[in-house]
Amino acid sequence: MRIILNEAKGSAMDFYLQRLQEALTAATRGMTVEDLTRHPERKWNTAEVLEHLYLTYTGTAKDFERCLKAGRPIATAPTLKQRLATTLVVKLGHMPSGRKAPNNTRPQGVPAEKVMTDIGPRIAAMDDLIRRCEERYGRRTKLLDHPILGPLTGRQWRKFHWVHGRHHVKQILRLRQLQSG
Repeated sequence: MRIILNEAKGSAMDFYLQRLQEALTAATRGMTVEDLTRHPERKWNTAEVLEHLYLTYTGTAKDFERCLKAGRPIATAPTLKQRLATTLVVKLGHMPSGRKAPNNTRPQGVPAEKVMTDIGPRIAAMDDLIRRCEERYGRRTKLLDHPILGPLTGRQWRKFHWVHGRHHVKQILRLRQLQSG
């Protein structure tokens, strides 16, 4: 079983999102469905981590679709707390641990095979929507709000997903180590 990679339509995928796909592919290479669904008590398994990521990409894509349909950026003004959080996550590349995932990004039990097949194309589709918004509204424009970080540009959204995904790739690698140890 492997993650299916997919290029964004009409152009090369953004550097951060390409790295994200490669990291997810490397972290899950050779894993069976049994490997993907095994986990320590009260912890997510690899399939659930991947589903959580898939749900974040799906949500981001839907929000960028809303931005395109609105015909304008839908970002608000950032608060001081959001600016600080954006600096920590996007500029410094640090994803704080211990935060509970928002309800709409918690695993719902999508089969591991489906998540593995669909996650790569979902990243590519998200990248395409971000690119289309950048082309329409400008690369430096804050396009839409992240629920915690506030308003972000397309590049910031991509870097957020790289930092967030890298955080979860580390979890997947720890789960693999527990399974083999």
